[in-house]
Amino acid sequence: MATEKTDFYKTIDTIIGVVHALLSVLFRIHTKLTVSRIAALTIFSLLLPIMSCTNSNPTIEDKNADISSITDTIKNAKRIHQIIYGIDVDTLDHDRYSLKHGENLSDILTRYNINKKNIAKCDSAISEVFDIKKLRAGNNYCVITEQDSLHTLRHLIYEISPVEYFVLSINGNNITSVKNRHKVVERERIAEGVIETSLWNAVVGQGLQWELAMKLSDIYAWNIDFFGLQKGDMFKAKYTERWVDSTFVGIDSIKCAMFFHDNREYHAIPFDINGKTEYFDNDGNSLRKAFLKAPLKYSRISSKFTHSRFHPVLKIRRPHHGVDYAAPKGTPVMSIGDGKVVAKGWDKKGGGNYIRIQHNSIYSTVYMHLNGFAKGISQGSNVKQSDLIGYVGSTGTATGPHLDFRVYKNGRPIDPLKLVSPSVEPVPTDSMAKFTLVRDFLLRDLRVD
Repeated sequence: MATEKTDFYKTIDTIIGVVHALLSVLFRIHTKLTVSRIAALTIFSLLLPIMSCTNSNPTIEDKNADISSITDTIKNAKRIHQIIYGIDVDTLDHDRYSLKHGENLSDILTRYNINKKNIAKCDSAISEVFDIKKLRAGNNYCVITEQDSLHTLRHLIYEISPVEYFVLSINGNNITSVKNRHKVVERERIAEGVIETSLWNAVVGQGLQWELAMKLSDIYAWNIDFFGLQKGDMFKAKYTERWVDSTFVGIDSIKCAMFFHDNREYHAIPFDINGKTEYFDNDGNSLRKAFLKAPLKYSRISSKFTHSRFHPVLKIRRPHHGVDYAAPKGTPVMSIGDGKVVAKGWDKKGGGNYIRIQHNSIYSTVYMHLNGFAKGISQGSNVKQSDLIGYVGSTGTATGPHLDFRVYKNGRPIDPLKLVSPSVEPVPTDSMAKFTLVRDFLLRDLRVD
Protein backbone atom coordinates (compact mmCIF):
# COMPACT_ATOMS: atom_id res chain seq x y z
CA MET A 1 0.00 0.00 0.00
CA ALA A 2 2.85 2.38 0.86
CA THR A 3 4.48 1.62 -2.50
CA GLU A 4 1.23 2.44 -4.35
CA LYS A 5 0.94 5.74 -2.47
CA THR A 6 4.54 6.66 -3.30
CA ASP A 7 3.94 5.90 -6.98
CA PHE A 8 0.77 7.99 -6.85
CA TYR A 9 2.62 11.08 -5.63
CA LYS A 10 5.41 10.55 -8.11
CA THR A 11 2.75 10.60 -10.81
CA ILE A 12 1.25 13.81 -9.37
CA ASP A 13 4.68 15.49 -9.26
CA THR A 14 5.33 14.52 -12.88
CA ILE A 15 1.96 15.90 -13.99
CA ILE A 16 2.51 19.15 -12.10
CA GLY A 17 5.95 19.54 -13.68
CA VAL A 18 4.60 18.98 -17.19
CA VAL A 19 1.68 21.38 -16.69
CA HIS A 20 4.01 24.00 -15.22
CA ALA A 21 6.24 23.77 -18.30
CA LEU A 22 3.23 24.04 -20.61
CA LEU A 23 1.96 27.10 -18.75
CA SER A 24 5.36 28.75 -19.02
CA VAL A 25 5.37 28.23 -22.78
CA LEU A 26 1.82 29.59 -23.08
CA PHE A 27 2.69 32.77 -21.24
CA ARG A 28 5.94 33.24 -23.16
CA ILE A 29 4.03 33.31 -26.47
CA HIS A 30 1.52 35.79 -25.00
CA THR A 31 -1.48 33.46 -25.06
CA LYS A 32 -4.87 35.12 -24.93
CA LEU A 33 -6.13 32.60 -22.30
CA THR A 34 -6.95 34.29 -19.00
CA VAL A 35 -5.36 33.12 -15.79
CA SER A 36 -8.72 31.79 -14.57
CA ARG A 37 -9.17 29.68 -17.70
CA ILE A 38 -5.65 28.34 -17.45
CA ALA A 39 -6.26 27.54 -13.80
CA ALA A 40 -9.38 25.57 -14.73
CA LEU A 41 -7.51 23.67 -17.42
CA THR A 42 -4.68 22.97 -15.01
CA ILE A 43 -6.97 21.64 -12.28
CA PHE A 44 -8.85 19.49 -14.81
CA SER A 45 -5.62 18.06 -16.21
CA LEU A 46 -4.50 17.20 -12.72
CA LEU A 47 -7.81 15.72 -11.54
CA LEU A 48 -8.26 13.51 -14.59
CA PRO A 49 -5.36 11.15 -13.83
CA ILE A 50 -6.15 11.36 -10.12
CA MET A 51 -9.68 10.12 -10.71
CA SER A 52 -8.36 7.27 -12.81
CA CYS A 53 -6.09 6.03 -10.00
CA THR A 54 -8.58 3.62 -8.36
CA ASN A 55 -5.94 1.95 -6.18
CA SER A 56 -5.00 5.24 -4.37
CA ASN A 57 -6.67 6.83 -1.39
CA PRO A 58 -4.95 10.16 -0.47
CA THR A 59 -5.83 11.94 2.77
CA ILE A 60 -7.42 15.40 3.13
CA GLU A 61 -3.99 16.82 3.95
CA ASP A 62 -2.58 15.31 0.77
CA LYS A 63 -5.37 16.89 -1.30
CA ASN A 64 -4.75 20.33 0.28
CA ALA A 65 -1.05 20.01 -0.53
CA ASP A 66 -1.92 19.23 -4.16
CA ILE A 67 -4.21 22.29 -4.41
CA SER A 68 -1.49 24.46 -2.87
CA SER A 69 0.99 23.16 -5.46
CA ILE A 70 -1.44 24.00 -8.27
CA THR A 71 -1.90 27.54 -6.90
CA ASP A 72 1.86 28.07 -6.74
CA THR A 73 2.21 26.82 -10.30
CA ILE A 74 -0.33 29.36 -11.57
CA LYS A 75 1.30 32.21 -9.60
CA ASN A 76 4.74 31.34 -10.98
CA ALA A 77 3.36 31.20 -14.52
CA LYS A 78 1.78 34.62 -14.07
CA ARG A 79 5.10 36.06 -12.93
CA ILE A 80 6.69 35.06 -16.24
CA HIS A 81 4.16 37.29 -18.04
CA GLN A 82 4.99 40.40 -15.99
CA ILE A 83 8.28 41.37 -17.65
CA ILE A 84 8.67 44.77 -19.33
CA TYR A 85 11.94 46.28 -20.57
CA GLY A 86 13.64 43.24 -19.08
CA ILE A 87 12.37 44.11 -15.58
CA ASP A 88 10.20 41.78 -13.45
CA VAL A 89 7.28 43.97 -12.37
CA ASP A 90 5.12 41.26 -10.77
CA THR A 91 5.36 42.99 -7.38
CA LEU A 92 5.70 46.55 -8.76
CA ASP A 93 3.39 49.14 -10.31
CA HIS A 94 4.09 50.56 -13.75
CA ASP A 95 2.48 53.40 -15.71
CA ARG A 96 3.14 54.84 -19.17
CA TYR A 97 3.04 58.52 -20.15
CA SER A 98 4.00 60.88 -22.99
CA LEU A 99 6.51 63.66 -22.37
CA LYS A 100 4.69 67.00 -22.39
CA HIS A 101 5.89 70.23 -24.00
CA GLY A 102 8.20 72.03 -21.59
CA GLU A 103 8.49 68.98 -19.33
CA ASN A 104 11.95 67.76 -18.39
CA LEU A 105 13.56 64.95 -16.44
CA SER A 106 13.70 66.97 -13.22
CA ASP A 107 9.93 67.57 -13.37
CA ILE A 108 9.26 63.84 -13.55
CA LEU A 109 11.69 62.88 -10.80
CA THR A 110 10.39 65.60 -8.45
CA ARG A 111 6.89 64.11 -8.67
CA TYR A 112 8.32 60.94 -7.15
CA ASN A 113 10.06 62.72 -4.27
CA ILE A 114 13.57 62.39 -5.66
CA ASN A 115 15.70 65.04 -3.91
CA LYS A 116 17.91 67.53 -5.75
CA LYS A 117 21.10 65.66 -4.91
CA ASN A 118 19.83 62.44 -6.44
CA ILE A 119 18.30 64.29 -9.41
CA ALA A 120 21.82 65.52 -10.18
CA LYS A 121 23.04 61.92 -9.95
CA CYS A 122 20.27 60.84 -12.31
CA ASP A 123 21.30 63.52 -14.83
CA SER A 124 24.89 62.35 -14.60
CA ALA A 125 23.98 58.67 -15.00
CA ILE A 126 21.75 59.27 -18.03
CA SER A 127 24.30 61.58 -19.66
CA GLU A 128 26.66 58.61 -19.94
CA VAL A 129 24.24 56.89 -22.33
CA PHE A 130 22.04 59.70 -23.75
CA ASP A 131 22.07 63.46 -24.26
CA ILE A 132 19.31 64.75 -21.95
CA LYS A 133 18.92 67.86 -24.13
CA LYS A 134 17.49 65.57 -26.81
CA LEU A 135 14.42 64.59 -24.78
CA ARG A 136 11.47 65.22 -27.08
CA ALA A 137 7.89 66.12 -26.26
CA GLY A 138 5.53 63.38 -27.38
CA ASN A 139 7.97 60.52 -26.78
CA ASN A 140 6.75 57.85 -24.35
CA TYR A 141 8.21 57.02 -20.98
CA CYS A 142 7.36 54.47 -18.30
CA VAL A 143 7.72 54.72 -14.52
CA ILE A 144 8.03 51.60 -12.35
CA THR A 145 7.33 52.09 -8.65
CA GLU A 146 6.99 50.13 -5.45
CA GLN A 147 3.47 49.18 -4.34
CA ASP A 148 3.73 51.40 -1.28
CA SER A 149 1.99 54.59 -0.18
CA LEU A 150 4.88 56.75 -1.44
CA HIS A 151 5.05 55.06 -4.87
CA THR A 152 8.82 54.86 -4.48
CA LEU A 153 10.44 55.16 -7.90
CA ARG A 154 12.60 52.21 -8.91
CA HIS A 155 12.96 52.59 -12.69
CA LEU A 156 12.25 55.24 -15.32
CA ILE A 157 12.35 54.14 -18.97
CA TYR A 158 12.39 56.70 -21.80
CA GLU A 159 11.66 55.67 -25.40
CA ILE A 160 14.40 57.37 -27.45
CA SER A 161 12.85 55.92 -30.61
CA PRO A 162 10.56 52.99 -31.44
CA VAL A 163 13.68 50.81 -31.21
CA GLU A 164 15.99 52.39 -28.59
CA TYR A 165 15.32 53.27 -24.94
CA PHE A 166 17.25 53.95 -21.76
CA VAL A 167 16.52 52.63 -18.27
CA LEU A 168 17.24 54.76 -15.21
CA SER A 169 17.35 52.59 -12.07
CA ILE A 170 17.20 54.02 -8.54
CA ASN A 171 17.89 51.99 -5.41
CA GLY A 172 18.42 54.46 -2.60
CA ASN A 173 21.60 56.36 -3.45
CA ASN A 174 22.66 53.75 -5.98
CA ILE A 175 21.67 55.23 -9.35
CA THR A 176 22.55 53.68 -12.71
CA SER A 177 21.47 54.03 -16.32
CA VAL A 178 21.75 51.74 -19.35
CA LYS A 179 20.80 52.09 -23.01
CA ASN A 180 19.04 49.19 -24.67
CA ARG A 181 17.16 48.16 -27.81
CA HIS A 182 13.93 46.33 -28.46
CA LYS A 183 14.16 43.16 -30.50
CA VAL A 184 13.57 44.11 -34.13
CA VAL A 185 12.01 41.61 -36.52
CA GLU A 186 12.59 42.08 -40.25
CA ARG A 187 9.87 41.07 -42.69
CA GLU A 188 10.52 40.93 -46.41
CA ARG A 189 7.61 41.69 -48.72
CA ILE A 190 6.74 42.57 -52.29
CA ALA A 191 4.22 45.31 -53.07
CA GLU A 192 2.80 46.70 -56.28
CA GLY A 193 0.21 49.26 -57.26
CA VAL A 194 -1.33 51.21 -60.12
CA ILE A 195 -1.42 55.00 -60.06
CA GLU A 196 -4.87 56.58 -60.11
CA THR A 197 -4.07 59.99 -58.63
CA SER A 198 -0.68 59.89 -56.89
CA LEU A 199 1.99 57.51 -55.66
CA TRP A 200 1.05 58.31 -52.06
CA ASN A 201 -2.58 57.30 -52.61
CA ALA A 202 -1.56 54.18 -54.55
CA VAL A 203 0.57 53.07 -51.58
CA VAL A 204 -1.52 54.12 -48.57
CA GLY A 205 -4.81 53.32 -50.29
CA GLN A 206 -4.07 49.60 -50.20
CA GLY A 207 -2.89 49.56 -46.60
CA LEU A 208 0.86 49.74 -47.28
CA GLN A 209 3.19 51.84 -45.15
CA TRP A 210 3.47 55.49 -46.30
CA GLU A 211 7.26 55.26 -45.95
CA LEU A 212 7.33 53.07 -49.06
CA ALA A 213 6.12 56.04 -51.14
CA MET A 214 8.85 58.24 -49.64
CA LYS A 215 11.58 55.66 -50.29
CA LEU A 216 10.53 55.22 -53.93
CA SER A 217 10.35 59.01 -54.38
CA ASP A 218 13.91 59.33 -53.09
CA ILE A 219 15.26 56.57 -55.35
CA TYR A 220 13.61 57.92 -58.50
CA ALA A 221 13.91 61.63 -57.67
CA TRP A 222 16.34 62.21 -60.56
CA ASN A 223 14.33 60.33 -63.19
CA ILE A 224 10.61 60.69 -62.50
CA ASP A 225 8.59 63.83 -61.81
CA PHE A 226 6.12 62.48 -59.25
CA PHE A 227 3.79 65.41 -59.76
CA GLY A 228 3.62 64.50 -63.43
CA LEU A 229 2.53 60.89 -62.97
CA GLN A 230 -0.20 59.64 -65.26
CA LYS A 231 -3.16 57.39 -64.56
CA GLY A 232 -2.10 53.82 -65.31
CA ASP A 233 1.53 54.27 -64.26
CA MET A 234 2.55 51.49 -61.91
CA PHE A 235 5.22 50.30 -59.50
CA LYS A 236 6.48 47.08 -57.97
CA ALA A 237 9.01 46.86 -55.17
CA LYS A 238 10.68 44.29 -52.96
CA TYR A 239 11.69 45.65 -49.58
CA THR A 240 12.31 44.88 -45.91
CA GLU A 241 10.09 46.18 -43.10
CA ARG A 242 11.21 46.44 -39.48
CA TRP A 243 8.83 45.66 -36.60
CA VAL A 244 8.99 45.76 -32.80
CA ASP A 245 6.26 43.38 -31.67
CA SER A 246 3.17 44.73 -33.49
CA THR A 247 4.62 48.20 -34.11
CA PHE A 248 6.03 49.17 -37.50
CA VAL A 249 9.33 51.03 -37.07
CA GLY A 250 10.45 51.64 -40.64
CA ILE A 251 11.58 50.27 -43.96
CA ASP A 252 15.14 49.02 -43.79
CA SER A 253 15.87 49.04 -47.51
CA ILE A 254 14.42 48.70 -50.99
CA LYS A 255 15.84 45.43 -52.36
CA CYS A 256 14.83 46.28 -55.92
CA ALA A 257 12.09 48.21 -57.70
CA MET A 258 10.42 48.84 -61.03
CA PHE A 259 8.44 51.93 -61.99
CA PHE A 260 6.45 52.13 -65.24
CA HIS A 261 6.02 55.75 -66.33
CA ASP A 262 5.65 57.52 -69.66
CA ASN A 263 5.67 54.17 -71.53
CA ARG A 264 9.02 53.22 -70.05
CA GLU A 265 10.22 50.90 -67.30
CA TYR A 266 12.63 52.35 -64.74
CA HIS A 267 14.40 49.62 -62.76
CA ALA A 268 16.27 50.26 -59.53
CA ILE A 269 19.00 47.75 -58.69
CA PRO A 270 21.03 48.32 -55.49
CA PHE A 271 24.75 47.63 -55.87
CA ASP A 272 27.73 48.38 -53.63
CA ILE A 273 30.46 50.60 -55.03
CA ASN A 274 33.42 51.21 -52.70
CA GLY A 275 31.33 50.31 -49.66
CA LYS A 276 28.43 52.59 -50.58
CA THR A 277 25.11 51.33 -51.96
CA GLU A 278 23.81 53.13 -55.05
CA TYR A 279 20.83 52.34 -57.30
CA PHE A 280 21.42 51.58 -60.98
CA ASP A 281 19.27 50.82 -64.03
CA ASN A 282 19.45 47.62 -66.10
CA ASP A 283 22.53 48.80 -67.97
CA GLY A 284 24.47 49.79 -64.87
CA ASN A 285 23.84 53.54 -65.17
CA SER A 286 23.34 55.30 -61.86
CA LEU A 287 19.82 56.51 -61.11
CA ARG A 288 21.41 59.41 -59.30
CA LYS A 289 21.77 62.34 -61.65
CA ALA A 290 23.70 65.56 -61.49
CA PHE A 291 20.40 67.43 -61.01
CA LEU A 292 17.12 66.70 -59.26
CA LYS A 293 13.90 66.79 -61.29
CA ALA A 294 12.52 69.59 -59.11
CA PRO A 295 13.85 71.77 -56.26
CA LEU A 296 10.87 71.22 -53.93
CA LYS A 297 7.79 69.18 -53.11
CA TYR A 298 5.23 71.30 -54.90
CA SER A 299 1.45 71.31 -55.32
CA ARG A 300 1.30 72.10 -59.03
CA ILE A 301 3.03 73.96 -61.85
CA SER A 302 1.28 77.32 -62.17
CA SER A 303 3.33 78.68 -65.07
CA LYS A 304 5.76 77.13 -67.55
CA PHE A 305 8.75 78.33 -69.54
CA THR A 306 7.69 80.67 -72.36
CA HIS A 307 8.99 83.59 -74.42
CA SER A 308 5.68 85.44 -74.05
CA ARG A 309 3.50 85.32 -70.96
CA PHE A 310 0.81 87.72 -69.77
CA HIS A 311 2.09 88.85 -66.35
CA PRO A 312 -0.72 88.60 -63.74
CA VAL A 313 0.51 91.67 -61.82
CA LEU A 314 2.06 93.94 -64.46
CA LYS A 315 -0.70 93.17 -67.00
CA ILE A 316 1.76 93.05 -69.87
CA ARG A 317 3.24 90.30 -72.00
CA ARG A 318 6.87 89.46 -71.46
CA PRO A 319 9.13 86.37 -71.42
CA HIS A 320 8.97 84.00 -68.49
CA HIS A 321 12.19 82.00 -68.61
CA GLY A 322 11.44 79.72 -65.70
CA VAL A 323 8.88 77.41 -64.12
CA ASP A 324 6.56 78.56 -61.35
CA TYR A 325 5.90 75.91 -58.73
CA ALA A 326 2.83 76.70 -56.62
CA ALA A 327 3.41 75.60 -53.02
CA PRO A 328 2.44 76.75 -49.51
CA LYS A 329 4.46 79.52 -47.90
CA GLY A 330 7.41 78.04 -45.99
CA THR A 331 7.79 74.94 -48.20
CA PRO A 332 11.50 73.94 -48.15
CA VAL A 333 13.48 74.69 -51.33
CA MET A 334 16.50 72.53 -52.21
CA SER A 335 19.46 72.98 -54.49
CA ILE A 336 19.00 70.63 -57.46
CA GLY A 337 22.73 69.91 -57.58
CA ASP A 338 26.17 70.49 -56.08
CA GLY A 339 27.52 73.99 -56.56
CA LYS A 340 28.45 77.37 -55.10
CA VAL A 341 26.12 80.23 -54.12
CA VAL A 342 27.29 83.09 -56.35
CA ALA A 343 24.48 85.52 -55.48
CA LYS A 344 22.02 85.98 -52.63
CA GLY A 345 19.83 88.96 -51.90
CA TRP A 346 16.97 91.04 -53.31
CA ASP A 347 16.13 91.12 -57.01
CA LYS A 348 15.03 94.68 -57.90
CA LYS A 349 13.32 93.47 -61.10
CA GLY A 350 10.56 91.70 -59.18
CA GLY A 351 12.18 88.43 -58.13
CA GLY A 352 12.21 89.33 -54.44
CA ASN A 353 14.53 87.23 -52.27
CA TYR A 354 16.61 85.07 -54.60
CA ILE A 355 19.61 82.75 -54.77
CA ARG A 356 21.82 81.92 -57.75
CA ILE A 357 23.93 78.75 -57.71
CA GLN A 358 26.74 77.97 -60.16
CA HIS A 359 26.91 74.18 -60.55
CA ASN A 360 29.78 73.90 -63.02
CA SER A 361 31.18 75.74 -66.02
CA ILE A 362 27.97 75.07 -67.97
CA TYR A 363 24.93 75.12 -65.67
CA SER A 364 23.58 77.57 -63.08
CA THR A 365 20.18 77.84 -61.37
CA VAL A 366 18.13 80.66 -59.82
CA TYR A 367 15.45 80.41 -57.09
CA MET A 368 13.17 83.48 -56.65
CA HIS A 369 10.34 84.89 -54.49
CA LEU A 370 11.77 83.16 -51.42
CA ASN A 371 10.20 83.94 -48.08
CA GLY A 372 13.60 83.54 -46.45
CA PHE A 373 17.00 81.85 -46.67
CA ALA A 374 18.20 78.70 -44.93
CA LYS A 375 20.63 79.07 -42.04
CA GLY A 376 24.26 79.15 -43.16
CA ILE A 377 23.49 80.10 -46.77
CA SER A 378 25.53 83.07 -47.92
CA GLN A 379 27.32 84.24 -51.03
CA GLY A 380 30.32 81.95 -51.53
CA SER A 381 28.74 78.98 -49.67
CA ASN A 382 29.21 75.52 -51.15
CA VAL A 383 26.04 73.44 -51.32
CA LYS A 384 25.32 69.79 -52.03
CA GLN A 385 22.46 68.32 -53.98
CA SER A 386 19.23 68.36 -51.90
CA ASP A 387 20.67 70.87 -49.40
CA LEU A 388 18.06 73.24 -47.95
CA ILE A 389 18.65 76.76 -49.30
CA GLY A 390 15.42 78.64 -48.60
CA TYR A 391 11.63 78.64 -48.27
CA VAL A 392 8.76 79.34 -50.65
CA GLY A 393 7.30 82.84 -50.34
CA SER A 394 5.72 85.63 -52.34
CA THR A 395 8.34 88.38 -52.08
CA GLY A 396 8.82 90.74 -54.99
CA THR A 397 6.20 90.92 -57.73
CA ALA A 398 3.98 87.92 -56.99
CA THR A 399 0.26 87.24 -56.57
CA GLY A 400 0.78 84.38 -54.13
CA PRO A 401 3.35 81.97 -52.66
CA HIS A 402 5.33 80.10 -55.31
CA LEU A 403 8.89 79.38 -56.44
CA ASP A 404 10.12 80.84 -59.73
CA PHE A 405 12.84 78.37 -60.72
CA ARG A 406 15.23 79.04 -63.60
CA VAL A 407 18.03 77.09 -65.28
CA TYR A 408 20.83 78.58 -67.39
CA LYS A 409 23.09 76.68 -69.76
CA ASN A 410 26.20 78.59 -70.84
CA GLY A 411 24.47 81.75 -69.60
CA ARG A 412 21.29 81.26 -71.67
CA PRO A 413 17.93 80.34 -70.09
CA ILE A 414 16.57 76.87 -70.89
CA ASP A 415 13.30 75.14 -69.99
CA PRO A 416 13.87 73.44 -66.58
CA LEU A 417 11.33 70.75 -67.50
CA LYS A 418 13.43 69.76 -70.51
CA LEU A 419 16.74 69.68 -68.68
CA VAL A 420 18.55 66.43 -69.53
CA SER A 421 20.59 65.64 -66.46
CA PRO A 422 23.73 63.54 -66.90
CA SER A 423 24.16 60.50 -64.64
CA VAL A 424 26.93 60.24 -62.12
CA GLU A 425 29.49 57.44 -62.47
CA PRO A 426 28.06 54.12 -63.75
CA VAL A 427 29.03 50.64 -62.49
CA PRO A 428 32.78 50.26 -63.09
CA THR A 429 33.70 47.99 -66.01
CA ASP A 430 35.49 45.51 -63.77
CA SER A 431 32.33 45.13 -61.64
CA MET A 432 29.81 44.66 -64.46
CA ALA A 433 29.91 40.84 -64.38
CA LYS A 434 29.03 40.83 -60.67
CA PHE A 435 26.39 43.53 -61.19
CA THR A 436 24.75 41.46 -63.95
CA LEU A 437 24.42 38.47 -61.62
CA VAL A 438 22.89 40.63 -58.88
CA ARG A 439 20.52 42.32 -61.36
CA ASP A 440 19.24 39.08 -62.88
CA PHE A 441 18.71 37.51 -59.45
CA LEU A 442 16.75 40.48 -58.08
CA LEU A 443 14.61 41.13 -61.13
CA ARG A 444 13.09 37.65 -60.94
CA ASP A 445 10.91 38.97 -58.10
CA LEU A 446 9.73 41.96 -60.14
CA ARG A 447 8.07 40.15 -63.00
CA VAL A 448 4.68 41.76 -63.50
CA ASP A 449 1.87 39.26 -64.08
